[in-house]
Amino acid sequence: VQLQASGGGLVQAGGSLKLSCAASGRTFSSYRMGWFRQAPGKEREFVAAISYSGGMLYYADSVKGRFTISRDNAKNTVYLQMNSLDAEDTAVYYCAATQKGYSTYVQQWDYWGQGTLVTVSS
Repeated sequence: VQLQASGGGLVQAGGSLKLSCAASGRTFSSYRMGWFRQAPGKEREFVAAISYSGGMLYYADSVKGRFTISRDNAKNTVYLQMNSLDAEDTAVYYCAATQKGYSTYVQQWDYWGQGTLVTVSS
């Protein structure tokens, strides 16, 4: 599966942004989807994940209550709605796909998009 992330940009602290990740192929619904992010000088970290049908959602503690992951299997797209953004959220955001079990570890995810930059100004 090939992934294409979009929607990043510059936003003021307290603002919102919605990321999208479009997937190629006809088996999108057979993949768990996730979002990760990597801030300058830091390791890539888990942000959120969603199960095949969208019934199970997982979030990092740092974004819980502010970010919402969702998917539209008819459009082969996964989304990340980000609200109440602050400077700590500045990073390149990556979407990822896996057919393995749920995991927050980067190594467990098989396919990656190219990343989209989110910059939050304070």
